[in-house]
Amino acid sequence: MDFDQNVVFEILSSRLSGRRFAFGPADGPRLTENLSFGPNGEIEGYSHTNEAYWDIGAEHFRILDCNGGVMWRPVSVSTDKDGLLTFLLIHPPSPQTHFILQELAQEPADTPPHPAGAYLGAPQTSAPQQRDAPHENPHHSGLSDPAYLFPSDLEVTPTIPSRVLMIGSCLTALYVEQFRTRHPETSFDYIPYNFVSILPEAPPCPAQDYDFQYIQIPLRSVLTDRVVQGMRFNDPEFARTIVDDACDVIDVMLDAAMRYNRQHGLLSFVSGFIVPQRSAAPSLRGIGGAGDLCGIVRQLNAHLARKIADYDNTYLMDVDAVASSIGKRFVLDDMVYFYAHGAVTYQDWDDFGAIPRNEPIPALHTLYPTRQADFVACIFRQVLCAWRTIGQVDQVKAVIFDLDNTLWRGQIAEHYRPDTRPWPRTDGWPLGVWECIHFLRARGILVAVCSKNDLALVQERWAEVVDPPFLALEDFACVKINWAPKTQNIAEICSEFHIKPKSVVFVDDNPVERAAVTATFADIRAIGGNPYLTRRILLWSAETQIAHISDESARREDMVRQQIRREESRTTMDRETFLATLGTTLSFLAITSTRQPEFSRVLELTNKTNQFNTTGKRWNFEEISQYISEGGTILAFFVTDRFTTYGLVGVLYLRAAEIVQYVMSCRVLGMEIEEFVIAQTVSLLRDMSETPTDITASLIETKDNTPCRDVYLRCGFRETQSQDSSRHFILPAQDVPRCPPHITKAEPEFS
Repeated sequence: MDFDQNVVFEILSSRLSGRRFAFGPADGPRLTENLSFGPNGEIEGYSHTNEAYWDIGAEHFRILDCNGGVMWRPVSVSTDKDGLLTFLLIHPPSPQTHFILQELAQEPADTPPHPAGAYLGAPQTSAPQQRDAPHENPHHSGLSDPAYLFPSDLEVTPTIPSRVLMIGSCLTALYVEQFRTRHPETSFDYIPYNFVSILPEAPPCPAQDYDFQYIQIPLRSVLTDRVVQGMRFNDPEFARTIVDDACDVIDVMLDAAMRYNRQHGLLSFVSGFIVPQRSAAPSLRGIGGAGDLCGIVRQLNAHLARKIADYDNTYLMDVDAVASSIGKRFVLDDMVYFYAHGAVTYQDWDDFGAIPRNEPIPALHTLYPTRQADFVACIFRQVLCAWRTIGQVDQVKAVIFDLDNTLWRGQIAEHYRPDTRPWPRTDGWPLGVWECIHFLRARGILVAVCSKNDLALVQERWAEVVDPPFLALEDFACVKINWAPKTQNIAEICSEFHIKPKSVVFVDDNPVERAAVTATFADIRAIGGNPYLTRRILLWSAETQIAHISDESARREDMVRQQIRREESRTTMDRETFLATLGTTLSFLAITSTRQPEFSRVLELTNKTNQFNTTGKRWNFEEISQYISEGGTILAFFVTDRFTTYGLVGVLYLRAAEIVQYVMSCRVLGMEIEEFVIAQTVSLLRDMSETPTDITASLIETKDNTPCRDVYLRCGFRETQSQDSSRHFILPAQDVPRCPPHITKAEPEFS
């Protein structure tokens, strides 16, 4: 039968308990006949880092790896004459790879599972993955903790760090031990770091070999053991001294731990502190007061966040939020250990019968079930997702929403008529989605409406349906409410936004509409079948986060609205007249330091621009820092016309008399900006040379950069050689490129 999400949900809800499955390649021997789906979201009976969890995602039943990433999803399900199920699975990054998940009629023979082979480059482990002690937790089912906190539904491109540097105390040592077992494809180097530690002059490997470093400052070193003497917190002066001293220690320890960041610009993630799970105030009246250790740790987290802002390429990891979401009772050790230890609970090493007792101490998990493995998996997933966000991997630039049964319950034409009251409720998920839209807008993500409906009817009833008035139709940068095919409307939205479908998420409750859209736009991401998942996926996914809010990000929605006005104006006059009336001005700014406020926008624009990008190269912070230090020139430019201020919309990477890379936002394509910029850049490079100079440029053709492939030829360059997708151009010293007359060069208003 055809794959149906609702059928799968019912099957998995009612039939998985106590069932066993065979699992393995479609064209090879089964790897196991003992695989089962545990009620806590874990794969049981079969141990491999690639198959660790299961859940039902936005659109599919999925099998997840130990990071919470999607490893397998079914494309079909069939039943045999006995009603037993067989799923055909694919690995999303390699959809040509097929595996089989086959329900067995009886319990399999008591034999060990077949060792996992090297399918898809699967990581090998010499021993089964360590699991937490079993525990009963009927509320923890469905989504695994990593998949819940850090959704993978919008991931398209897998990311695996090659080498990571870990710096920290015994908690970091635990991370390293677990990470090395779970992620053998990544190398982890560890430098112990406690109070007054001094890092080696150089890390274990060259700094450029690391994708990032993870730094954990131990809470005990910051607070010192003075805080064990709880009676002293009755003295307000003692509490103030603790905070002041702790902030000073954080400053010193952070500065020492950031040695490789300062020297090499190494991308750094700094762990926050876990707040004790119960108030340590001496009295109920003192909860949240100056003498409450919980409040003090929160102050320290706030101070750490402020200090991190002083360092380049550095981000805070909110570990306390992860522990709180999982449940600190399953993670933190302060029900046994002292408050300032701030680590993960484990069985005390002295309590295994070595010391005689009148009553033997039972295993810790019988009293305090632990979820250490879940916590460690979330810590890795947290930093992995932050790394993806910074690299702008699979970044979402726009979200397009349906209306009926997507932004509200029911159909506006049927369920919200005056004679059908009471109308469907708006509490619960509709309110959550309405707020979600505003937070997406705050990140510079464009939102649009694409609905088969009557526009006048929607406008008439909107204020009554969207109640309380969290959301207005005017909040959307583009609205397509008509009876045209949604594929046509989405194509128009992408054109007006100057983005490709691969940067878009389409949210619609109707599986037929989603299927039609994904069939037309293979790269678009479509969700919306389950409204309980929509908000979490859109707000918590790495692909909808941004590393920095630039001025351009904050104003993107308004700029797009003005661009639409500009395009409407273009249709009323010929091209020359239209360009002459734009009043376009352009200014340049040299980027000479990563500390310049415009630098984050330069990095963002370079790494997210696909269409007008002459090489497609992505740069990280360290590479650009080195490029500048070695004499490379980075020239940014800003554009304004009578419709709007576009902000920083282009970057050129220059070296001597060569244009290394040219990147420009598609928002200003068609205004002859690209030719003006080339003419001004050529003039600048020649002014810097003492003799007439040939200007050279190179271009690498990518699947997306068609709009810029002829830019050098249009500016008068001559193509000198071409090999595969690599092309080279030259502008002889005596040639002067055309400079469009309708654009004016202005001086920048910033430095």
